Amino acid sequence: MQLVELLNRIPVLESHGENDREVSALVFDSRKVSQDSLYIAVKGTVADGHSFIASSIEKGAKTIVCQDLPDNLDENITYIKVKDSSKTLGQLASNFFGNPSEKLKLIGVTGTNGKTSVSTLLFDIFKNLGYNSALLSTVEIRIGDEIIPATHTTPDVITINQILAKAVESGCEFAFMEVSSHGISQNRTEGLHFKIAGFTNLTHDHLDYHKTFDEYLKTKKRFFDELNDEAIAITNVDDKNGNVMLQNTKAKKRSYALKTMADYHGKLLEVDFNGMLLNFNGKEFWTTLTGKFNVYNLLLVFGIASELGFQQDEILQAISVLKRVSGRFETFKSDGGIFFIVDYAHTPDALENVLDSINDIRTKNERLITVFGCGGDRDHAKRPEMGNIATKKSTLAIITSDNPRTEDPAVIIKEIEAGVEPQNFSKYTSIPDRREAIKMAIKFAEPKDIVLVAGKGHENYQDINGVKHHFDDKEVINELWKLMSK
Repeated sequence: MQLVELLNRIPVLESHGENDREVSALVFDSRKVSQDSLYIAVKGTVADGHSFIASSIEKGAKTIVCQDLPDNLDENITYIKVKDSSKTLGQLASNFFGNPSEKLKLIGVTGTNGKTSVSTLLFDIFKNLGYNSALLSTVEIRIGDEIIPATHTTPDVITINQILAKAVESGCEFAFMEVSSHGISQNRTEGLHFKIAGFTNLTHDHLDYHKTFDEYLKTKKRFFDELNDEAIAITNVDDKNGNVMLQNTKAKKRSYALKTMADYHGKLLEVDFNGMLLNFNGKEFWTTLTGKFNVYNLLLVFGIASELGFQQDEILQAISVLKRVSGRFETFKSDGGIFFIVDYAHTPDALENVLDSINDIRTKNERLITVFGCGGDRDHAKRPEMGNIATKKSTLAIITSDNPRTEDPAVIIKEIEAGVEPQNFSKYTSIPDRREAIKMAIKFAEPKDIVLVAGKGHENYQDINGVKHHFDDKEVINELWKLMSK
C-alpha cells in the first residue's frame, strides 16, 4: 500500500522524507521488521519502541511513525511524527487492511464477567439463523467454520484488523468481539467502528494491572465514551455501574435488566441443572443454559440481536437451541450419580454467581464440594475474598492451585485462607496439587453430590514458572473417576 493512502485521516504533526513510498507491512515489534516495513514506535509499559528505531531501519524499515523524532534523521527514511503513536497504530492498521470494521457489523462486549459467553452465544445464534459471522474471543477466533486458536482476550490491533479483513473477504456480515480492559487501555480497539457495544457487569478484577477499581471503571467506560453517534450502547442497569458507562457516550442508549425497568426485561420462571424457563419482554421460552448469570448473558444477547433488526420470536427460537459455552457452567453426571460442574469463575463475583446458581437449584440434601484456586502474579486482593465466598457457600471447599505462574502455590493458598471466617474453618482443606485436589473431591463425594471445579474452565494448561503444562479439568475429572470407580 502507498504511504499516502495509509496516512488517510491520520493527524500528522511533522513529516520528513519522501511520502511516495510503498509500505509492505505494519510492524510495532522491531524483531518482525522486514524490507519496506513501516515501523511504529510505541511507548509500552515495559519498553519504549523509540529505542528500536535504529535497529528497525537496519532491518529494512523505510518509514518510521513516532512521537519523538530521533536526533539524527536518515535522508533515505521517511519519518512521521504523531501525537500518540499507540492510538495512531490502530488507525494505520485499519487503513492498511481496508477499514474492514466499516464493511461489517462489529459488535463489542465488555465487562468483568460474561464477555466470552455473550460473544460466543451471539456467534452461535447468528450461525443458527443462517448468517456467516466472525468471533474474536478468549476461547477461540472463528471466521465462519474456520477456527483459529486464541492467545489473548483482545489480540493486538494489527491482528484484529487482519482477522476482520479476512472475515469481510469470506463474506461475513457480522463480527462479535470480546473487549477486555487491557485491550481498551492499550488502544487495541483504536480505529475500529463498532455498531453495538454491550456491557455485562463490573466487579473486582485486574487490579494488578489497573491498580484501583476507579481506574478499571474508567477504562471500561472509555470504550463507550469513544463510540460515535451511529452506534448503539446497551447496558445492564441492574449493575450499579451500568448507567455510568453511558454517561458521556454519543451512541444511542439501550438497557436490559431483571430487577428494574429497562428496554429489555427478563424474568427467571423455573431453573434446574437441565436448563431454565425464562420470560423476555413478555415472551416465554426454554433454554438448556442454566444459572442466574446466564439469564443476564442471554438477555444481553436478546437485546443486541433485537437492535440489529431481528424479530424477537426468531431470536428466542434460536436461543432455545443454543448449547453451553465451553468451560462456562459445563455440567456432566458420572455413572455413580455425582454431578460435576466445570466453570471459568476466577473472580469473587463470578465464583459467587456460580455458587449461588448451584445453591438455588440444589435441594440441600446434596453436598456441594468446590475445588478452586487463584492465579499467581495477579490481583492479590481478591484471594481472601474468594476464600470467604467458597467456604461460606459450599459444604466443603478444597483450595488448590490455579495457574501459579512464578509464585509459590503455598503462598497463594495462604492468602486465600486468610479470608476464611472462623465459623467456616472446618469447611475447607488445602491441597496445592490440582489433580490431587480434584481426586479428593471425587473421593469425598457421594451419589447426588455436586462437585464444582472452578477457575480454569476451557483452559487446557496449567502455567507453572513460565511453562504451560497440559491440564484440562474435564479430562482429569473423567480420568480420575474411571480409575477410582473400578
